[in-house]
Amino acid sequence: MPSVISISNLSKTYASGVQALKRVDLEIYQGEILALLGPNGAGKTTLIGIICGIVTPSTGIVLTDGYDIVRDYRMARSKIGLVPQELATDMFETVWDTVNFSRGLFGLAPNHAYIESVLQQLSLWDKRKQEIMALSGGMKRRLMIAKALAHEPEILFLDEPTAGVDVELRRDMWHMVRTLREQGTTIILTTHYIEEAEEMADRIGVIRKGEMILVEDKTSLMKQLGKKQLSLHLQQPMAEIPEALAQWQLSLDGEGHDLLYTFDMHDEHKGISSLLKRMSELSINFTDLNTSQSSLEEIFVELVNGQQ
Repeated sequence: MPSVISISNLSKTYASGVQALKRVDLEIYQGEILALLGPNGAGKTTLIGIICGIVTPSTGIVLTDGYDIVRDYRMARSKIGLVPQELATDMFETVWDTVNFSRGLFGLAPNHAYIESVLQQLSLWDKRKQEIMALSGGMKRRLMIAKALAHEPEILFLDEPTAGVDVELRRDMWHMVRTLREQGTTIILTTHYIEEAEEMADRIGVIRKGEMILVEDKTSLMKQLGKKQLSLHLQQPMAEIPEALAQWQLSLDGEGHDLLYTFDMHDEHKGISSLLKRMSELSINFTDLNTSQSSLEEIFVELVNGQQ
């Protein structure tokens, strides 16, 4: 899969001395959805700002579809649509006028058919003649996406796209983002909603203290780092785990009523079946069992806390 954005040795130190990014290397592939996760102040917005030409890097190279963001700024920027966190637009303009104006900023000729299709796709067509100040918060979010898509970019950055919107609208926007990806748009989003990344992303990038500590396929990440756990509710509580079960990673919970096993499903020698067989040999009986796997949120918390 070809790279649409290539980042090499990127760093940013502000005049205050704060180092927001530290030698970031990253390849973003055409047609993927990449979720950037990290706590506040981790460097996500700085990274997006540099790629979009808003922030000047201290060191490093960023190529957007082969164009250097410094030397070939206009061509690089024309490839990108940005939806910022803030709702910044003229509240007295109409929906139609502000989206058309955004297209004109990139020197493109008017294309009413394309603008209509964007507004239709974002459920804004019926609002096209309304002033922006009359729109709901969710519709204003959709308008920001329409403005970002007005010049037909190949890459779309969404910085906290669903912050402050209700659950129903959030899921509508997830559907819209998937549709854009199916049409060939590469999408990079930052989010504090872990379920958003888990629901939509193809790959996950985690930033901590200005460093890109991990970039991984979502499924592979959860497979490699997600813990699997078996919980057995015992007929009789245990005061301690018998020595005969020492080879398994076991712990007790619920005042000794629950035996917990954190396991690797690929380890044939220390798997669930061998544990249950050994318990049967020891006459340790249970009344119920459950298995669970770590969510992306649990993996993320461990990563940013430096526990992985």
